[in-house]
Amino acid sequence: MKILACNSNRPLSEAIADHLSLPLTRADLKRFSDQEIWCEIQENVRGEDVFVIQSTSFPANDHLMELLVVLDALRRGSARRITAVLPYFGYARQDRKSGPRTPISAKLVANLITVAGADRVLTMDLHAGQIQGFFDIPLDNLFASPVLTSDIRNKFEGQKLVIVSPDVGGVARARSVAKRLDAELAIIDKRRPQAGVSEVMHVIGDVKDAACILVDDIVDSAGTLCNAATALKERGAASVAAYVSHGVLSGPAVERIANSPMTEVVTTDSIKASEAVRGCSKIRQLPIAPLMAEAIRRISEEKSVSVLFD
Repeated sequence: MKILACNSNRPLSEAIADHLSLPLTRADLKRFSDQEIWCEIQENVRGEDVFVIQSTSFPANDHLMELLVVLDALRRGSARRITAVLPYFGYARQDRKSGPRTPISAKLVANLITVAGADRVLTMDLHAGQIQGFFDIPLDNLFASPVLTSDIRNKFEGQKLVIVSPDVGGVARARSVAKRLDAELAIIDKRRPQAGVSEVMHVIGDVKDAACILVDDIVDSAGTLCNAATALKERGAASVAAYVSHGVLSGPAVERIANSPMTEVVTTDSIKASEAVRGCSKIRQLPIAPLMAEAIRRISEEKSVSVLFD
């Protein structure tokens, strides 16, 4: 087994390699003056089981192209099996036609990864479960919930806890977390007048005097979470925090979170934290390297991955 790290999240790749007690495979990833990507794998990979770690986070197009170039280099180097490990799968929010003459970009990216040479994909908390069907190769979708719920349990032990879904689409995810914690469930009824903008309409459930935990898969501009937190506080919540799998945190997200009534936003380190994120006292990252490393080990040894979430 070989572990190869691209450039989107080097600290996570190194942590995964440490958990597996393996060195990262030596590779040279460079750019020409026009930013064209060039790659050379500096170790023999013939007949090897290779795992390529790359989150397709900002800049999403550059990191996606980097992944494709590396996959092609490994395929042409006669690797026996190539697994694309995407802790964060970008373009996942474009999983259906949202209007006339619009793309299904998640399917396009799935095709690109497959054609480039991946034999299977390992990812975490896909935005929509049906994306698994966009791939014509095996895909393992891990869940961050064990990592998140463990932290929630330690931090909020003894408090009246309500798990809140920030929209109707995330109810199944929030219900799963609430079940693990034996907590109540509430739902935010929102509408989107336009892309990237959300408005809270109703709060379904009793949140008065409760420690409310917003649970979501992606926090991007943080508008939804901040609006939801305000609505929960207006309805008598004792405190509001958010636990999110992927901290995209683009644009005004960090400023919004800093000025919001939320006590904390906790994400995994599937996406490398920017300087602004590291400088915000209200944002904290949880490590997923142990989870990803164990999944990689199990895939390499042809063992069950689903037992990690039993």
